[in-house]
Amino acid sequence: MKFSLFMYCTVGRKAELEGGMAGRRPELYQRMLDEIATYARFADDAGYFGFGHPEHHLQIEGFEISNDPRLMGMWLGKHTRKLRVITCGFVSTTHNPLRVAEDIATMDNMLGGRFGVGLVRGYQARWVENFKIRDDLNAVGPWNKDSPADTANRAYFAEFVDIVVKALSNDTFSHSGTYWNFPPKDFTNPHPHPVYVNFGRGVDADMKIKQIGIAPRPLQTPHPPLYGGFANSMRTATFWARYGGKPLVLTDNIPFFVKLCDAYQAEAAKHGRNVARGHEAGWGGIFICAPTDAQAQEWLKDMLWFWDQWSIPFGNGVPELLVGSPDTISRRLEEVRRQIPVEEVVLLIPQGIHDRDQIMTSLELMATKVMPRFAS
Repeated sequence: MKFSLFMYCTVGRKAELEGGMAGRRPELYQRMLDEIATYARFADDAGYFGFGHPEHHLQIEGFEISNDPRLMGMWLGKHTRKLRVITCGFVSTTHNPLRVAEDIATMDNMLGGRFGVGLVRGYQARWVENFKIRDDLNAVGPWNKDSPADTANRAYFAEFVDIVVKALSNDTFSHSGTYWNFPPKDFTNPHPHPVYVNFGRGVDADMKIKQIGIAPRPLQTPHPPLYGGFANSMRTATFWARYGGKPLVLTDNIPFFVKLCDAYQAEAAKHGRNVARGHEAGWGGIFICAPTDAQAQEWLKDMLWFWDQWSIPFGNGVPELLVGSPDTISRRLEEVRRQIPVEEVVLLIPQGIHDRDQIMTSLELMATKVMPRFAS
């Protein structure tokens, strides 16, 4: 098993968040950055596999200040040398896919080939509606599942992912779709430029542009690992099977997770992909490790407060709770491994909600008492 940490980039403790507008306080944001750097450095040295974060904006209340995925990804990269930085991910409805592909390739080079990236659809309406790049696209979630808005968002997302993968995988390419055309149809450069013709590709002598390409190409071949976060449906799992992407599934329903992986396997085979068992998806949940079960359960209270206040109103149910002493967490991991040999476990840490000592205790106990039991 490999163990990856994931954080929401929450800026304050419960009392600070209850005080209101915590996201507007630079001193709390500075503390958050310093704590994240501390956790990342420790995780890098302790043998954790990855460290991930989402993209969200306009969070003046302070519950999830992850902002620009490029900047937080590079902050994690600045403080680590080995672990995978997982930006999970770029919200499709608020980005140009060509620009995202270029960002991914650039970050992969800057991080020395240890970048992993998620592409997601966008569910927080307040910021998505302010950042979206097309008027006909909307945020989606349980409240509008299978509605016309959901159908349109899903169709757009499929085209978005296709463009990003094309751009990352090919020297030059063209795309003609419902939402995007690259290059624009019948586009001729308005002035001649010999470099395009003499040293490039995709441009005719008369300056008609037929294909485009991003620079640089990714350091990893054909591109950084793709993640789908966070997924809880067969439909999402089978979508990512086409591209070899790994959905991240935070559920305590292991029989469902096994069926999801079965569906992934079947779809991957249709597209010529042979996926090792347990590599179909990442699995995990909220993570708190303490010296005793009683102490871990006491620490859990603040994280469940956060979940009740923030995640449940978005329609996100309570995920797997990997909460307890090292022995308790080890027993749960063994129980899951008997049903499916999960390769990557995602540990959602109470960053920001818990103080630095609590988080470091969890990370150290996990690294010294649990992870060695599950080393390959």
